[in-house]
Amino acid sequence: MRPTEPSSHDLFLGVDGGGTKTQIVIIDPIEKVVAEGMSGPSNPLRVGVDVAVSNIFEAINEACDAADRSSEDIRNSFVGLAGVRRADIRETVKRRLESRLPTCSFTVVTDAEIALFGSTLGEPGAVLIAGTGSICFGKNSEGNTAMAGGWGPLAGDEGGGASIAKQALQAIAKALDGRGRPTKLCDVAVDYFRAATAEDLIVAIYAPKMDNRRLAGFAKCVVETALEGDEIAMEILAVAGFELGMAAYAVLKKLELDKEEVPIGAVGSIFKAGRLIFEPLLETVHSFAPEAYLKEPELNPAHAAAVMARQS
Repeated sequence: MRPTEPSSHDLFLGVDGGGTKTQIVIIDPIEKVVAEGMSGPSNPLRVGVDVAVSNIFEAINEACDAADRSSEDIRNSFVGLAGVRRADIRETVKRRLESRLPTCSFTVVTDAEIALFGSTLGEPGAVLIAGTGSICFGKNSEGNTAMAGGWGPLAGDEGGGASIAKQALQAIAKALDGRGRPTKLCDVAVDYFRAATAEDLIVAIYAPKMDNRRLAGFAKCVVETALEGDEIAMEILAVAGFELGMAAYAVLKKLELDKEEVPIGAVGSIFKAGRLIFEPLLETVHSFAPEAYLKEPELNPAHAAAVMARQS
């Protein structure tokens, strides 16, 4: 059992793992960042537990090597992952992690939980995550929690990268067929998916090597095209903002925070769209929670997870 007061040599690990990448942060007892690392995806539902654990340790080992520290100095860790809503999956990941590094205690939670702490530092509020997928998670002053979204690319993830990309491809197909309005996204998609012509997109997007990560990456192009004024791309982002706002609605309503002045953190690459996402999102939120407001996170999720490990 680890002592209440850690020694100056003890380290604390935070992991933020999703469908695209894994980021880790290691801090010391005074919460100073010692090392950071990056590797491939670690959502166990998308890549499997073995690959997820392997990528987590790739990032850990890279960071420890760069800082000239041993992974055995890590005393405690909070691991926030997409795809671990089920307790049995969390427990399986925890056992695999501890078998690789038995000197460390691992707590496995959803990526939304560490993102919430990074946004509110433990105070009541909610966080929206919009990266490859999307989810909203919140907590009230009684410690009750609620979640909306996070259903993956088949059943949900509205407002996330994969959903935005799918809507864009549908708009492109309609434009090419003459069933929909023209959009610059047609030419953008040809370049992104490396198709010879627009008509060849059907071959490119259904290629055997096309995965959710590559597909979701097209959302960045949708954002860029929307910022250039393309109406179709702008409409797709407006729908994404509305859907994210509805996820926030569901969470704040369950927690009875819809009448209070509470923060909603915004985490993820999709929010780089700026006002094209924030305006429809806030319009939706303020229609039921007029006092809620968006805020920049205090800590990135991996750093937040490391602080949670230090404080637990």
